[in-house]
Amino acid sequence: MKKREQLSDFLMITAGTIICAAAVYFFLLPSHITVGSISGLALIISNFVPLPISAITMVLNVGLLIVGFLLIGRDFGAKTVYTSILVPAVLWVLELLFPDNQSIMEDPFLDMFCFLFIVSIGQTMLFMKNASSGGLDVVAKLLNKFFRMELGKAVSLAGMCVAVGSVLVYDAKIVMLSILGTYLNGIVLDHFIFGFDQKRRVCIMSSKLDELRDFIINELHSGATIYESIGAYDNAPRREIIVIVNKAEYSRLMTHVEKTDPKAFITVYAVSAVSYQPKPLAK
Repeated sequence: MKKREQLSDFLMITAGTIICAAAVYFFLLPSHITVGSISGLALIISNFVPLPISAITMVLNVGLLIVGFLLIGRDFGAKTVYTSILVPAVLWVLELLFPDNQSIMEDPFLDMFCFLFIVSIGQTMLFMKNASSGGLDVVAKLLNKFFRMELGKAVSLAGMCVAVGSVLVYDAKIVMLSILGTYLNGIVLDHFIFGFDQKRRVCIMSSKLDELRDFIINELHSGATIYESIGAYDNAPRREIIVIVNKAEYSRLMTHVEKTDPKAFITVYAVSAVSYQPKPLAK
């Protein structure tokens, strides 16, 4: 089972990295929009250093990769080693296959929006597997870890310096598009991350709480908390069970509650993050 999960993680990380690199090559580079990313920084530097963008990206990635490996952790570092090598490799392959790459949308504004949508999907796939595409994503992960900043805001903050730096080589229109794109990138990224990984806190008051508890523990394999409460209307004692579930578990739980106790009182809250210490497996 562990090998299957590792293979699944590897394939998802690979796919996410390729999506990010393709978004950069086909939408970011042709329009010279430096939406806050290491590739955007490489695009600016390429105006002063006679090296291919893929080579500049590799050099910048290596420096930030060392920082990420030391400060974030080995698991993140090892995965980012792979993605940091894969991103410039994919860019290099695309340079060979499409040497005269031109703007697909023929409009910088539309290119920016296409880039934001596509790259946010790739970044979400990577962040969900505790990885990144390298570069400024490492900086964003550092801000997320040490300052508890949401990843979308961290990506925007890290990338804004690059976007503002585009004033050195491009006109006002491109600079403003770069700044706007960097800001929107954080919003779209947070939307995808919270949309994919959002959990729900479900509070249930029912006369059949024991049956629901059994289902949560033995079918959903989840923990739960039971509270003693008193109804304000009739002063009658009641019990409430609270559980945090993902989307798939939420659907199963609601279906079971409807079958077990249609009269159950239920409240549901959105949960964007959960931090806990897993219990050791029984021997």
